[in-house]
Amino acid sequence: MTGSTALLTDHYELTMLQAALAAGTAERRCVFELFSRSLPDGRRYGVLAGVGRALEALERFRFEEESLAALEGVVDDRTLSWLASYRFSGDVRGYGEGETYFPGSPLLQVESSFAEAVLLETLLLSIYNHDSAIAAAASRMTRAAGERPCIEMGSRRTHEEAAVAAARAAYVAGFDATSNLAARHRWGVPSTGTSAHSFTLLHDSEDDAFRAQVDSLGVGTTLLVDTYDVAEAVRLGVEVAGPGLGAVRLDSGDLAVLAHQVRAQLDSLGAHETRIVVTSDLDEYAIAALGAAPVDGYGVGTQLVTGSGHPTCGMVYKLVAREDRHGDLEPVAKRSSKKASFGGRKWARRRLGPDGRAEAEVVGTGDAPATGAGSRDLLVDLVRGGEVVGREPLARARERHHASREELPLAAQSLGRGQPVLPTERVDAAAAARG
Repeated sequence: MTGSTALLTDHYELTMLQAALAAGTAERRCVFELFSRSLPDGRRYGVLAGVGRALEALERFRFEEESLAALEGVVDDRTLSWLASYRFSGDVRGYGEGETYFPGSPLLQVESSFAEAVLLETLLLSIYNHDSAIAAAASRMTRAAGERPCIEMGSRRTHEEAAVAAARAAYVAGFDATSNLAARHRWGVPSTGTSAHSFTLLHDSEDDAFRAQVDSLGVGTTLLVDTYDVAEAVRLGVEVAGPGLGAVRLDSGDLAVLAHQVRAQLDSLGAHETRIVVTSDLDEYAIAALGAAPVDGYGVGTQLVTGSGHPTCGMVYKLVAREDRHGDLEPVAKRSSKKASFGGRKWARRRLGPDGRAEAEVVGTGDAPATGAGSRDLLVDLVRGGEVVGREPLARARERHHASREELPLAAQSLGRGQPVLPTERVDAAAAARG
């Protein structure tokens, strides 16, 4: 995408900047961290997504003439002049895209001047909160689906730009394809699709519709068979395409019962390799319930793009360290009731047991201990000196998610409500030294 992302922010980011410039504190070196105090109610693990989108948005965070004109009357001339030359020059570290996470995980660390870092708060949170919510839902769905493929098809159920981001996040978490062509174009997510009920209704008969589709798209196409009578449509589909018909799609009714009936009918017609794809307001629970049915794939829309009941992750972006009068970084933290933060720049490790299963998320301040065979570092470099260094293919994020999810305790496979499957252990270097 092109165009500035600078106005995708909140008013108070700029008024804080103006006041800090006037106070002489705007250039203090600071560390902000993005994290979640808790997982959405009942969820066992979170999934980080949106890293690649955030890096792209950061590169386009520039206050061009149009942006500056829109801010007249919002901030004073001195602040507008400062914004005109804004370029992020700091460092960013964070969890790799696709990684699983838990409460308190330092998902992103931004180190720069206060002025440079504070302006990024809203942009980073909007991307991470949305994409991670979609990825978490997608991960539960692909886990429930097992080896059966899942297709993202929720574009018509959300904002047009959210649809592109959702398709990307779902792919990171294991979905095989999307219906969204912008996601294919921008991010290389495989796209797929054939026809809707309107195509059948357009023609004088279902037979005419099927023949038109097969003639154009080939016998490997997927025919939608529930516009009228399912059994008659299946018979017609095999008659038109032959036993090599690629697939049939069911979009209504009792999907489990219909799948068994259609499978038996396809087999009786010699179409043993014709697949059955089901759609219709599926979520992870419906997918799990269809596990014993002869279903070959799932198309998921509304529940996916709305996070399956949890459309955001509750992530926050907090100042955890600032430069003191000696030029050293000192920890700072909120003490607010139920919103206290953990001061200091963090390191993060995943501790593993002898069987390779994760046992804990270990988060500490100060010098990190040496990494042993029983742990792995979670933070990676994303930006150094203002230059993006953490860009990676989407396939790498997809691989990372699969590996991270597989190392979690078996309880992570449960769709039931419960506590996070890993505890977050805090290691405070200063407290340890005093003790």
